[in-house]
Amino acid sequence: MRTVIVGGGLVGLTAAASLRHNGHQVTVLEQAPEIRAVGAGIGLWPNALREFDRFGIGAEVRAMGHEIDAWFFDPTGRALRSAGYEDSAYRYLLVPRPQLNSVLADAIGRNRITLGARVSGYTETEDEVVAHLDNGENVPADLLIGADGVYSRVRAQLLPGTEVHSHTGNFAWRAIVPAGDERPEGTVLTIGRERTRGGYSRVTESQTMWFVNQFEAGTLTGSKRDRALERARNLAEDGWHEDLLRMIAATPEEDILENQIMIVPALPRWTSHRVALIGDAAHGLSPHIAAGGTLGIEDVGVLRNALETTPTLREALTSYEQLRMPRFEQVRKLADEVANADGPEESAERYAAFSHWMLTTAPTA
Repeated sequence: MRTVIVGGGLVGLTAAASLRHNGHQVTVLEQAPEIRAVGAGIGLWPNALREFDRFGIGAEVRAMGHEIDAWFFDPTGRALRSAGYEDSAYRYLLVPRPQLNSVLADAIGRNRITLGARVSGYTETEDEVVAHLDNGENVPADLLIGADGVYSRVRAQLLPGTEVHSHTGNFAWRAIVPAGDERPEGTVLTIGRERTRGGYSRVTESQTMWFVNQFEAGTLTGSKRDRALERARNLAEDGWHEDLLRMIAATPEEDILENQIMIVPALPRWTSHRVALIGDAAHGLSPHIAAGGTLGIEDVGVLRNALETTPTLREALTSYEQLRMPRFEQVRKLADEVANADGPEESAERYAAFSHWMLTTAPTA
C-alpha cells in the first residue's frame, strides 16, 4: 500500500516506521528543512514502548532514556503518593526528543522523508488520494495520514471549522540543560501555589530537563527566563527547589521554550475513505498529563493493526476511528480532573487514577 504521512514529528515518524515494517511504501512529507523536535524531552509509557519493540527500536529507545519513578511534592518538598495504586502507575521513560526522532528517521530510511514539503491540501477519489504541495507537486497514495499536529492542514480540509484554540491562560516553559549537582532522581512533580506545577529530571546522564506550567498564568511580563522564574517561585518554599530556580536562572534565554498551550476540539470523526488523523492532529491536549506522545503512538498501533486485520481500507479506517474516539472522550475527562484538582494531594490521586486507567486499558495488539 502506498502511504503518505503528512508530518515528520514523533507520531508521524513512528507511523512511517511501523507501517514500513509491515510492507507499506511510505513517504513522509515534512515542511521543515530538517528532522527536528519541538520540545525538550518526551515521556513514554510502556504502551508506547511496545510499538517500538514491534518494529525493532525498543532497546535503543530505552538505552537513550531515563526511567522516571514519579513522586508528587508540595511546595515545601513534602513527598506525596496516592495509596491504592501499583508502582507502575508512576513509572515512565523520559527520552530526549531530538535523539528519538533521529532514530525513527533512520528506521524509516531518510530517503523516504521529503523535507521542505508543505502540504496545501489533498484530493480524494474512489481510487486514490493525492497530496498537493505548495510548490505545485502532487504525491499520489492509497492512504493519507495526517500527523501534522494541532495546526493540521489535513484536519482543516477533512473537518472545516475545527481550528485549534488556546487553552486560556495555560502556559509552559522548559529547557534541557547540562546536568549538575542537582538531585539525579529529579523532582517530578511539584504542585505549587496559583495552579502552578513543575520540576526537573535527568533525561540522560549528562542532561537535565526542567519545566514549569501554569494554568492561569495571567499577564506575561519580562523575558522568558523572568516569566519562568516567577512561576517557579510558586513551587519553592522553605528552601525546596533551589536547584530548579538556579537552573532556570542559568539557562540562556534562547534555549528556553515557552508555549501557549493549544487544544484541538473534540472532533465528530477522524477519517474519510482514504484519510486518517493521528496524534495531535486528532486530539491535541494539554501536556500536563505527560501522555500525549504515548497516546499518539497508541493511535499508530491501533491503525496499524486495523490495516493488518481488516479486509478493506475503508473498514480498517472505520475500525480505527471507532476504537480511538471513545478512548479520547475518557482521556479528556480524566485530564480535566487532573487539571482542576484542589492541591497537591488531590493532584497526586487524580494523576495516579489517570495513569492506572491508561495503562490497564491500553490496546495490546
